[in-house]
Amino acid sequence: MSTNQDLAGRVAIVTGASRNIGRAIALTLAQAGAAVVINTRADRAAADAVVAEIEGRGGKALAAMADVTDQAAVERMAAAAVERFGRIDILVNNAAGRPEKKFDEMTLADWRCVLAVILDGAFLTVKACLPHLQQSGAGAIINIGGVSAHVGTKHRAHVVTAKAGLIGLTKALAHDLAADGITANCVVPGLIETARDPNAKLPHHHNVSKTLVGRLGEPQEIAAAVHYLAGPSARYITGQALHLNGGMYLG
Repeated sequence: MSTNQDLAGRVAIVTGASRNIGRAIALTLAQAGAAVVINTRADRAAADAVVAEIEGRGGKALAAMADVTDQAAVERMAAAAVERFGRIDILVNNAAGRPEKKFDEMTLADWRCVLAVILDGAFLTVKACLPHLQQSGAGAIINIGGVSAHVGTKHRAHVVTAKAGLIGLTKALAHDLAADGITANCVVPGLIETARDPNAKLPHHHNVSKTLVGRLGEPQEIAAAVHYLAGPSARYITGQALHLNGGMYLG
């Protein structure tokens, strides 16, 4: 485990934490001393693998199966976190769907499915965790955005809209929860090297966008930003969108 235990004694929930960016965030927070709830909707084996990895390094973790669009399931997840670890201090809203579909072929069901996971999911997790974040004295909410919300892209009208909505939610939460000692920020990844289905096409914006640094980002680089915003050194930062995109977008 890391010698930088600035999150020791803290408890974090990370949604969509079984793979890629979510997994990296969970591992990084655990390395900093936090007990971490590993949320996934369906892949229990992957969640258990992350838990085992954290525990193998001397950390504390709990797998929590929950569809973030299901209010009762989210409330059970928050309750399980408190039952196991006694508190909730950090909430990372990472769960998302990023399908591609031409707008003229997109149905209302397609639209609502993506917005439900990204926006409704964030709303429900904040609501479920709020009493515990208020008791923390140093609560932190970190939403995971997306650069396409700022530059746009083809075939992802639902994703672009939902991720842009997360920015608005972040600002609203910063205002509403500041008096409770809770910060709310949004980490906005650019093009990130993640594990993908080998048969799947790259997203459109990966094919047309370039970074100034000449490479894709790594999940660990996103995780490092989340760690900072969740920690004691970032208590004066709230309502902000922190862009990590290698210069692809200069906000």
